[in-house]
Amino acid sequence: MENLLTPKNILKSISGLIVFIILLVTLFKSFYQIESGTRGLVFTNGSLNSVADEGLHLKMPFFQSVKKIDVTTQSATVDKMSAASKDLQEVRAGVTVNYRYDINKLTQIYEQTKFDIDTRILQPRVQEALKAVAAKYTAEELIVKRSQVKSELDILLRKELVKYNVIVDDVQLVHFDFSPEFNKAIEAKQTEVQNALKAKNILERTKIESEQRIAQAEGEAEAIRIQAEAIQAQGGAEYVKLKWIEKWSGNMPQTVASDQAMIMIPASK
Repeated sequence: MENLLTPKNILKSISGLIVFIILLVTLFKSFYQIESGTRGLVFTNGSLNSVADEGLHLKMPFFQSVKKIDVTTQSATVDKMSAASKDLQEVRAGVTVNYRYDINKLTQIYEQTKFDIDTRILQPRVQEALKAVAAKYTAEELIVKRSQVKSELDILLRKELVKYNVIVDDVQLVHFDFSPEFNKAIEAKQTEVQNALKAKNILERTKIESEQRIAQAEGEAEAIRIQAEAIQAQGGAEYVKLKWIEKWSGNMPQTVASDQAMIMIPASK
């Protein structure tokens, strides 16, 4: 029986194993999976050939490659931007943009930006939008009308970024910062307003208390007038009775009669 472990047979076995491994690797590399929320840019010899949807796909190994793109909503913050308000105050701001790609225009997006959205698109467009909007408001208005400023930025960025096939879902103003001198001026004005409000409250409270005292005095004067009229109308008898009741000690009184009237005098203790 011929010996199977000859150098020639061993070489053949090794060669066959290598071919098998190559075929196995080739087969493995022929398939790729596109997960939910992503798309695949398929390149053939370095050039974009097609866009693959979610699911399992076949490609030509060594000739084709796939770059996966996240097509869900993403968030990018453009910070430390500088602009000038209507009254020429320096404004520093941070803006966050929530955006997503138009999945039907991925080829165009790649050709325009190579999907370097932050550097090529977002940063310059957000900076331009901030300058345009800030110039419409004074520094103080940028603070008190923050929601209106945010709304204008949102509208402007939606219109601008859609030109690049980028859909804006939301825009948020992260912060507005001003120069230290302006911040001190705002604090001084707020203190002034608070002091004025406090003085107004004190004045109103004093006015109310004065009106209450006047009303009380008028009430007492009216009571005196009514008593005087009663005394005058009844010859003083009702007034005497009232005073007698106020001074009565509880003991039975002595009676003194006269031709004109009967007067009851409280008995002394």
